[in-house]
Amino acid sequence: MSLRINDLVPNFKADTDQGPIDFHEWIGSGWAILFSHPKDFTPVCTTEFGAVATLADEWAKRGTKVIGVSVDGVEAHKKWKGDIEGFCGSKAGFPIIADEGLAVSKAFDMLPAEAYLPDGRTAADTATVRSVFIIGPDKKLKLSMTYPMSVGRNFAEVLRALDALQLTYNVPLATPANWTSGQDVIVALSLNDDQAREKYGSIDIKLPYLRTTKAPG
Repeated sequence: MSLRINDLVPNFKADTDQGPIDFHEWIGSGWAILFSHPKDFTPVCTTEFGAVATLADEWAKRGTKVIGVSVDGVEAHKKWKGDIEGFCGSKAGFPIIADEGLAVSKAFDMLPAEAYLPDGRTAADTATVRSVFIIGPDKKLKLSMTYPMSVGRNFAEVLRALDALQLTYNVPLATPANWTSGQDVIVALSLNDDQAREKYGSIDIKLPYLRTTKAPG
């Protein structure tokens, strides 16, 4: 069964380049992003890790921890970080999980259960390990994205999605297509017009089932 929205994410213990972790303990009481890669020292992944590193202040602003996972070992991760930091000009301060046995990749349904790593493995052997998982403070999956090896992930979109998730978390709001931070939001249908005005002030009724309001500050 694949991991679905609002499923409790699997807990696991693993080694990282910054020491051992218990995943749920590491998440703590805030938001977290797990982003995965098929192998260290690969070109697209290096640019993606660099993008995550340069956004360190943005993750911190949102109270969000980020952690990578790749199927190579701790020492390879440490060496690869040197390349990443040299490429992007920023410190890669987040940990990278060493998933040599594929336990994390399989737990998050990124690989078939029978998958294994042959001798002389290449990134093609773990090609489906190219995912992003945004996890809420309740340790449940809020959003996932999976990409092919040839398409680098857009971390501006990850940030945008994180903003939308945090804004609408446990409140009767949603965000429209192409929404960005600061734009109007949609009032959930669980509130009638009077309840919506009482809670959010002025509302714009575009259609009986589509009502917008200013995003809460």
